[in-house]
Amino acid sequence: MIFQDRREAGQQLAEALAHYRDRQPVVLAIPRGGVVVGYEVAKALGAPLDVVIPRKLRAPYNPELAIGAVAHDGSVFLDSPLVSHLDVTDEYLREETARQLEEIRRRMQLYRGDRPAPVLEGTTSIIVDDGIATGSTMVAALRATRAARPAGLVAAIPVAPAEGVAMLRREADDVICLHTPPMFYAVGQFYMDFAQTDDEEVIALLRQRDEATEAH
Repeated sequence: MIFQDRREAGQQLAEALAHYRDRQPVVLAIPRGGVVVGYEVAKALGAPLDVVIPRKLRAPYNPELAIGAVAHDGSVFLDSPLVSHLDVTDEYLREETARQLEEIRRRMQLYRGDRPAPVLEGTTSIIVDDGIATGSTMVAALRATRAARPAGLVAAIPVAPAEGVAMLRREADDVICLHTPPMFYAVGQFYMDFAQTDDEEVIALLRQRDEATEAH
């Protein structure tokens, strides 16, 4: 299964999530690409759209390698075997977590501005991304959202490897994944158009959905 672009993936994902329409859904998208997917889901479900911003924790001396992830509330997911293998110190983890939390705060301000965060207690919170590779950022996002006491917690992605889906099932009440390919290298291989989403588009989509929600 190959998606034309993130919008098409979002439309297909929305169809698979249609049964949540009457369960007070709130869509929380992971920027940047996940917001394009999440916008289509929120529009189809008649749901509010907001962001949840996890950040990868980078390995010492190898910033491309993720050793875990952190979310806005400090919820951390660590790849413990990798952390042990690389002999990562507690001090490094504290410093890297603090660095990424600072970046999360900056992005929250950029994307949300003065809009209040949605109240998630009692809702069906649907966490959306454009796909997962390791799943670490999605797990951090799920843990942070779970702490807000939603009635239901759903992970929704167009594509993911089987082991990633299995990991999400341990964290979420439901996992919706449209495509679990046997050979998985990167999320982008399953999109015809996987151009980077910029901050301006994220902000515009959030504003459009905000205005549509207020109009109802």
